[in-house]
Amino acid sequence: MAVLLWSLPSSVPVFRIRTLLALPLLLSLSCLGLSAAAQSTAARTTTITTTTPAPIRFLLTFDDGPAAASSGNSTVRILETLARNGQQPGIKAVFFTQTRAWHGGGTDVGRALIRREHDDGHLVALHSATTFHSNHRFMSGQALDESMQDGVADLLAITGVPPSLVRPPFWAYNADTLLTYHAYGLQMLLTDLNANDGKIYGINWSWHKRANMLKHLAETRVRWAAGHMPEVDGATPVVVTFHDVNTYTARHLEEYLAILVDVARELDVPLAARPFYDNREELERAALASTVADAASRPQLPGFWNWLWQ
Repeated sequence: MAVLLWSLPSSVPVFRIRTLLALPLLLSLSCLGLSAAAQSTAARTTTITTTTPAPIRFLLTFDDGPAAASSGNSTVRILETLARNGQQPGIKAVFFTQTRAWHGGGTDVGRALIRREHDDGHLVALHSATTFHSNHRFMSGQALDESMQDGVADLLAITGVPPSLVRPPFWAYNADTLLTYHAYGLQMLLTDLNANDGKIYGINWSWHKRANMLKHLAETRVRWAAGHMPEVDGATPVVVTFHDVNTYTARHLEEYLAILVDVARELDVPLAARPFYDNREELERAALASTVADAASRPQLPGFWNWLWQ
């Protein structure tokens, strides 16, 4: 979630003033993750019971890609690690792509990687279809509409399949943006855990990977234990967010996978026999079950983002 500066008119709404004031902090910190999961769409298959909830499966997602580097490409390294790692070879993930990013999906390398993600069995989804990492809430209704139309068309042309999922840049959405997503057949997926690896300029590393995942999973465990999370195909999906344009994430992804398994065991959260999704159809069902269907539900964002957008 690279942060871009822009100028605002004098008649800017309050939430935009807050954004302007917050930008220096955003530039110096890693992007914060969501500590509360998105609730499901009408199509979800949620089971709420008073018995022990279903074991969890980690649903991995990657934002902001693909990377466009001709060598040392972080998206390529992530795809290779997902395919071959010591935890569970053949992991499938959701890639929230920027289809027209000047340094990513808008390049020949980027488009080839989007095609590879699909061909490798991952679920390709939409993050944005603009040149830069544009905030959907700051776009006019017409501009957002055109962006969604472009993004869906781009992914359909590259993969042959229209996307079913969208994740707004900066996690910023409202009732109007959600309606626009739905008009194009897109459901909005947020997250349960966040690697806090969204900063790709300046600070793009983490000295507290394990502590961060432990904290987020402990918060998610409360909802899981209360039976407030969807159950799909006999498991409870727990959505985890990374950024495939982050070279640090690419180098340390296998370590992240081990951390996720380890903190689940430490917190006494049972894992499915295969703790990560390895089938695209199962992955998509689990992701759709975890989406936000109604803006009125207002899932809790972490402190800073919650203040900024809500």
